[in-house]
Amino acid sequence: MSQNTPNRMPEVAVKAASSTASYYERHVFFCVNERKPHEDCCAQHQAMQAFEQCKSLVKAAGLAGPGQVRVNKAGCLDRCAAGPVAVVYPEAVWYSYVDAHDIEEIVTSHLKNGQIVTRLLTPPEAGR
Repeated sequence: MSQNTPNRMPEVAVKAASSTASYYERHVFFCVNERKPHEDCCAQHQAMQAFEQCKSLVKAAGLAGPGQVRVNKAGCLDRCAAGPVAVVYPEAVWYSYVDAHDIEEIVTSHLKNGQIVTRLLTPPEAGR
């Protein structure tokens, strides 16, 4: 490749990669970022506990593992104003949750049954 050519995958490889199934059916990221004192962040709203609860519920429901669901911690997702937040891919569904009941509902409705929990959707304009 020349210096002016971007480092890209060959078109054939891109098509092959997009036609294969994802390693996980769904991937959930929980923002657990912690900011300086007096700066709003998900960590101040028990995000780590919500992450741990979600991971435990997914495992208990038999949804964890390749071809199924993966639950991960994430650094700042830049949606602090709506925090705490989690995002589910590949659908790119953003959730703002409050308590353990909300996490249970996300696991049961969305991760297990494929139904988005509309009452918990993060407002699209909510940013940092």
